[in-house]
Amino acid sequence: MAHPKTSPLRFILFAALLFLYCGSLQAQGKLSQKLPVDPNVKIGKLANGLTYYIRKNQRPEKKVELRLVVNAGSILEDDDQQGLAHFTEHMAFNGSRNFKKNDLVSFLQTIGVEFGADLNAYTSFDETVYILPIPTEKKENVEKGFQILEDWASTVAFEGSEIDKERGVVLEESRLGKGAQERMQKVYLPKLLEGSKYANRLPIGKDDILKTFKSDAIKRFYKDWYRPDLMAVVVVGDLDVTEAENYIKAHFTKLKNPTKQRPRTDIPVPGRKQSEAVVVTDKEATNHLIQIYYSTQKAPVETTVNDYRTSMVRSLFTRMLSQRLQELTQTANPPFIFGGSSQGGFVRGYEAYTSYAVLGKGGVEPAIAAVAQENERARKFGFTPAELDRTKKTMMKTMERAYNERDKTESETLTQEYIDNFLEKEPIPGIETEYTYYQEYLNGISLDEVNQYAAKTIPPAGASKLVVLTGPEKADFKLPSSDELLALTENASKAEVKPYEEKAIASSLMEKTPTPGTIISEKENKELGLTELSLSNHVKVILKPTDFKNDQVIFAGTRFGGQYLYPAEDRDNAEFASTVVTQMGVDQFSPIDLRKVLAGKNASVAPRIGTISESISGQSSATDVETLLQLTNLYFTKPRKDDELFQSFVAKQQAMYQNMAADPQFTFQDSVFHILYRNHAWSPRVPKVETFSRINEQRALEIYKERFGDATGFTFVLVGAFDIAKIKPLIATYLGSLPATGKTYTFKDVGLRPVKGPMTKEVKKGTEQKSLIRLFWNGEAPYSDSEQLKLQALIEVLNIKLIESLREELSGVYGGGMFGNLNKFPYNNYSIGASFPCGPENVDKLVKAAWAEIDKIKANGPTEADLNKVKETWKQQYEVNIKDNNFWARQIIQSIEYGSDATNVLSYEKRISALTVKDIKDTANKYLDAKNYVQVVLNPEK
Repeated sequence: MAHPKTSPLRFILFAALLFLYCGSLQAQGKLSQKLPVDPNVKIGKLANGLTYYIRKNQRPEKKVELRLVVNAGSILEDDDQQGLAHFTEHMAFNGSRNFKKNDLVSFLQTIGVEFGADLNAYTSFDETVYILPIPTEKKENVEKGFQILEDWASTVAFEGSEIDKERGVVLEESRLGKGAQERMQKVYLPKLLEGSKYANRLPIGKDDILKTFKSDAIKRFYKDWYRPDLMAVVVVGDLDVTEAENYIKAHFTKLKNPTKQRPRTDIPVPGRKQSEAVVVTDKEATNHLIQIYYSTQKAPVETTVNDYRTSMVRSLFTRMLSQRLQELTQTANPPFIFGGSSQGGFVRGYEAYTSYAVLGKGGVEPAIAAVAQENERARKFGFTPAELDRTKKTMMKTMERAYNERDKTESETLTQEYIDNFLEKEPIPGIETEYTYYQEYLNGISLDEVNQYAAKTIPPAGASKLVVLTGPEKADFKLPSSDELLALTENASKAEVKPYEEKAIASSLMEKTPTPGTIISEKENKELGLTELSLSNHVKVILKPTDFKNDQVIFAGTRFGGQYLYPAEDRDNAEFASTVVTQMGVDQFSPIDLRKVLAGKNASVAPRIGTISESISGQSSATDVETLLQLTNLYFTKPRKDDELFQSFVAKQQAMYQNMAADPQFTFQDSVFHILYRNHAWSPRVPKVETFSRINEQRALEIYKERFGDATGFTFVLVGAFDIAKIKPLIATYLGSLPATGKTYTFKDVGLRPVKGPMTKEVKKGTEQKSLIRLFWNGEAPYSDSEQLKLQALIEVLNIKLIESLREELSGVYGGGMFGNLNKFPYNNYSIGASFPCGPENVDKLVKAAWAEIDKIKANGPTEADLNKVKETWKQQYEVNIKDNNFWARQIIQSIEYGSDATNVLSYEKRISALTVKDIKDTANKYLDAKNYVQVVLNPEK
């Protein structure tokens, strides 16, 4: 019997089907694979259970980031320990076996590690993390760094006298959090976390326990929970992996777990069984906020490649829904000022779907309706192909930039990834693997898949929820009762909705490329690596190509001019002109349209009109420099007028500020400005509702065009990853074509001068027992770069002494300090200030102590040791900054504005080394005049 002939077409189809089937099996097999661990990180575990992560990374060079991670926070406190997890963190800085109370901070300052800015820690519900960056030039300093981690982990002293001193500091930290938000939170938090221990374990704790606990209670917490099986040591930086591992083994192998261990269990958060609403008001609250919390559920743990792909689906969903809600704020009468909805983390191990909205003028009903109906629209109809395409491009661009910077990622960023892996099992496949996953899977995620995710994730009408309305007692609209609020929410979810309508927009940013200008001269500064271009339209461009980042370009531009050129009656229009334009967009593009047309690109630009100058700043990826320059051109040549968006801006700002005066801090700052500047027409100010009523759209646009319609005299700076030969044609096209008249631009001095002292004032506002001390020294003085350096050194030395005195000795403050500057324009002057939040009972004592430290410096100068601490800190900061694109852009711009020698940046270390004790003493006597200061103190009303 003859066999039938096989059709070639049938064979081809069979082969194709077989290929697709095998490919599908292969893809499914890969998706089920476990997520790998980044091979660049070494993970190990000691016999006592301590986990460690080590990665060599040279961003920045000569520095290592150390972390001690303790898987214990306030959730593990016994009833008599509330606040003591956080208090333990404080005590770690107040003495241990190898470091007496002040020795730790003092030693770290000598090697350039600044308390607060570098050396720090935090305590949350579930963990405590200690942060310690260490310079690696000297091995003995690295060794001491690991010794500090060991001491924190095992030998904190808890001396009775130091505990009592630290009570005041922790209570001051607690005081900072008190106010309207805290009072309202106390009402709704028990409902939000009902049935869970989390409801009664806020990390700051209870003041009555903080004031009275016995040392046995905090020692018990430390003994129970600071143990190696609950700890991780993270080491990322310019340190050999083997060397780091040896340090860890030497310092942590000897740590032992308690013989009787308390179990470290996960704390449950029960799901919500029924819907409820609560309305909480406070007379000092400033804005009305709606929050909708749906029932909590166990958060999924990412373990497989498919889990990672699902997280991409979630990101697509979250971004698209967020963009829709943002679009709703771009109407003449926006239903809310801003809002959002997402499925996200709640407390460790749990997540929930939540929605929120800050209410606008229309009040509760339109805000709830808008949020609920946008949720329902996405749940019922999903998203559009155009939305998905744009969002995929944006996500891919973000991942590409991270991948491009894989060898230039800061150590601090990497440490956080490893902390999250230890505490929450966050996957760490590494950026190379993640980039591969994005390339393989992102484009394959279908619209149907994302829409199914939306339908499954967004709770339907009637789902159990807690609706919370918080805000001021006073409102321009009727505040609902709790029952009415719940009914409004339920009804809004049931309203009929229609599919989202996509608006067509242009496919490119510029319809027509401008006629290029010409580069008329080029000058090179080899010492600084700068190239200066002079363009045919009186514009200068300074270029500094760098290899600090692989995919970053920083952009800035400046020229004298500014608001002061206008009469006082035009102040509101001049002050908000650039803000109004950014709210309306450029050319044919609203801000929403701009985001759409720029999908898949990374470039942004922001114009600004200051008091004595106009400026523009921006950034882009290396491949999007042309887009950056196109945006710049459009902001100069085609600012957009949009009546609806202008009305939207005014409405949102008025809603934001209508109750701001209820906030004691807002009222105090307003009073400070009035006291210092005696109601001068151009005095600094805090905005009021009426401020925005006075802005005239047409006049604001006219002023903007006057400031940016002529580019004469502008100097632009570009720093980052670009090739000069390739960027020059783009500069000629987009900056060289900017309109210019050749006119000379300058600024105006409007005679704004602060009041002379001595003067002491008191402002009474607020019900909490909270005070704020502000001290000011102002006057005229010649500007020079060397004098500026001396003033900054004086301020840093004083900050060291003020923390030692006001915090460590007197226990009167948690934070605060001094700040100041010499200014060259609009007139030569100095401006120095100090700020100390505290209790009313401590105001006089702290003011006296602050002056005592100032007087010591004026009489004797600082100690050589304290001055050297400042010098070393600056040296460490400089070594990082000198390889930072943003730093270079700021330095170049400042040298342009101040007319200073740009090469000063190269002699910085030499100049700080030359500072003497006498320099600081003389500087203190020159500026900190006891006969010319202003003191303003905020005290409670009662």
